[in-house]
Amino acid sequence: MDKQQYCHKASRTVEVTVLSAENLRLDRKSVKKNTYVIVRADPLNSRSTRADFEGGSSPSWNEKLTLDMPFQTRFISLEVKCRTGSGDRVIGTASLPVSDILGDYTPESHLHFLSYRLRDARGERNGIINVSVRVKMPVESVGPPTTKNPVGYGCSSSWQQPTLGVPAGHQKNYYSGVVTGVPVWI
Repeated sequence: MDKQQYCHKASRTVEVTVLSAENLRLDRKSVKKNTYVIVRADPLNSRSTRADFEGGSSPSWNEKLTLDMPFQTRFISLEVKCRTGSGDRVIGTASLPVSDILGDYTPESHLHFLSYRLRDARGERNGIINVSVRVKMPVESVGPPTTKNPVGYGCSSSWQQPTLGVPAGHQKNYYSGVVTGVPVWI
């Protein structure tokens, strides 16, 4: 992949289908209605399901949310909320590690069915959320970057391939003359 191709691929598209939740509680009482889920790939990139008015403590949404997921994203946040007379309240949150859906031996577009334990504001268990997740191919950015940005946020004219490993010798070719390995401590 040349510099131009690398610079224009800043994110991937991720499809999160929020299926359902189980055993939701608010102030130690079963939730009655008005629950919804916010899915976040980063602080500025989130989507929300519609509210479930009938499911009570075991709501069902079966709603697909599509987000751009920057390459540096490590976790996708799942936050279950409830609309009450005094405002929206957080029931519980879960973090979906990106490593659960990328890497290993599964193809990039593989559909994953996952369940995560929700934790309330005190860190106590508060139900389970069920989702399916699929990562799509990289998204092309709209235009060329105009400013110098931190690593992972576009490219600048002074962009340089990051060095992976320890330089060995004085090689001009990036791919030769670099020693890589995993340290073993005895």
